[in-house]
Amino acid sequence: MNPSKVIREKVSKMTDLPNVGKTVARDLRSIGITRPEDFIDQDPYELYVQLCHAFGERKDPCLLDVLMSITDFMNGGEPRVWWDYTPERKKRYKDKIIVTQY
Repeated sequence: MNPSKVIREKVSKMTDLPNVGKTVARDLRSIGITRPEDFIDQDPYELYVQLCHAFGERKDPCLLDVLMSITDFMNGGEPRVWWDYTPERKKRYKDKIIVTQY
């Protein structure tokens, strides 16, 4: 969902989360993430690695930005567009993004 339309009190399904549409929601189901509450206290990088392994390929690093936006929101942050997290991702995970085998 577009972060500007997210209302925290009305978040009940995956597509109610900021930056999550049907495709991301479907992909997340493949690693057992089915409810918004599943993101509480999760490490976005670990979720990203799980997704890469589930699909047998290195996913676009922008997906990590999306995961950062979701985990931040579910841990009390404001809903923000995923690209707001790109500079933080590049700084925080610069050495981790290069994943070897899936």
